[in-house]
Amino acid sequence: MKKYLKLFPFIFIFYSCGDYLDVRPESQIEKEVLFSTEYGFFEALNGVYVRCTEGDIYGNELTFGSLDVMAQNYSFTNGTNTLAESYAETAEFKYENNSFVDRKNRIWNGLYNAIGNCNLILQNVDEKEGVFTNGLYAPMIKGEAKALRAYIHFDLLRLFAPSFVTGPAASAIPYVTKYSTEVTPQSTVSEVLDLIIADLLEARSLLESDPILAENYVVGYTYNGDFDGLPDDGSNEEQGNNLFLQNRRHRMNYYAVCAELARVYLYKNDKINALKYALEVIDSGKFPWTDKNDFTADDDKLKDRILYKELIFGWYIPAMEVNLRNRFENIATSTAIVTAEGNILYETGGVGADDFRYKEWMKQESDGITRKLLFIKYKRDANANLHNLMAPALRLSEMYYIAAECSFDTDPEMAWEYFNTVRFHRGIGTEIRNSNDYELFISELIKEARKEFYGEGQIFYMYKRLNRDILAQSGGSIAARNQVFVWPMPDDEIVFGDRN
Repeated sequence: MKKYLKLFPFIFIFYSCGDYLDVRPESQIEKEVLFSTEYGFFEALNGVYVRCTEGDIYGNELTFGSLDVMAQNYSFTNGTNTLAESYAETAEFKYENNSFVDRKNRIWNGLYNAIGNCNLILQNVDEKEGVFTNGLYAPMIKGEAKALRAYIHFDLLRLFAPSFVTGPAASAIPYVTKYSTEVTPQSTVSEVLDLIIADLLEARSLLESDPILAENYVVGYTYNGDFDGLPDDGSNEEQGNNLFLQNRRHRMNYYAVCAELARVYLYKNDKINALKYALEVIDSGKFPWTDKNDFTADDDKLKDRILYKELIFGWYIPAMEVNLRNRFENIATSTAIVTAEGNILYETGGVGADDFRYKEWMKQESDGITRKLLFIKYKRDANANLHNLMAPALRLSEMYYIAAECSFDTDPEMAWEYFNTVRFHRGIGTEIRNSNDYELFISELIKEARKEFYGEGQIFYMYKRLNRDILAQSGGSIAARNQVFVWPMPDDEIVFGDRN
């Protein structure tokens, strides 16, 4: 098997990020000092989360950037701006374009850097269990680090390798499990999926004491008051430790691991296990549907555009607020969709006429030439809004979509029930039932997923997993093929041989 070498600059870079962990560490800390206390482990794990929220990965490109561009969610028409121009050739899958190559290389490096730091935590947590004062801390830190390692590898697989349905034995990516500069062999698609699942299953076991599982843990809008069964000696370290146990909804918690297992098993076409883990999340009742009055509130301070209570896991991105405002709310600098195309996407002439998502996420304006829909899903008042600014990573509706897809072969009526449940909570009362037509079902599921995950970076992956043509604007489509779905590895990262 061909081998790949990556020299990671494993320098921990930390930022103050109160909603992950309310600490203010030094910008660089030697690992011998960092891992000498349990508080240092919290800082290190927090550093992984914060690294993932940067713009090169989940703080932009892998949420509402490159992936949504390739899903054809934005229109590149007359009057485009610098931001739109930088994405225009990406929308046409011109992977040799310098702008795309630069973004793709930074995504690759950013994701593997985060993985490397997960591995450094895992290496040290086994060696230094004696520093932990609470029996929950070591297994939870280890569980989160393993789950994050799996989550990030899965996205690398979905970007840089053929899908399971088209190439299970194809050469894929290196699955890096050591903090080391040793050469790591590339595994096949199937091998990487097995490694991801193994990490997630171990993480799930390690997180069986996650406070989110407690009956009195309520997943609310903020971390304040979610769980009050915690000690507090008044110290900054103790308060930080308690936040680690308390604010579980923004972290890779037990249910986030189950949700990711459902997502990965579906990618592997193991519908039995995908359904099992999707239902574990659904049946938990921890993630209630967003109330219509919260979604459509007139008071912008109260409005919940992000459907916050339904988030199983998300990236906390307050630092991106100004960027997002410029990106989506200013027609002169935004990436937007032409009104006619947005109306087609949300089916406003039919079942989408009452869709809350269209009404609350899209705002029509003109640039003097073309009428466009500005995307305001991430619009909020930083100082007064009830909920935090998040980049959604795993949400309740995806679990219903997975349950629907996995049920269709054996119980199509139940599949449509899961499908219609999501539509109902988005304001669409028209139901589809009593159809055994699989092609109709998948077509309708893709339509709904496009509406639901607009600006969240998941639709490109869905097309790839199903090996379906990408629905383009103006009624066209982009043929499903590896030249579209598989990103080239960075040229200067490949040491031996080339990829299939």
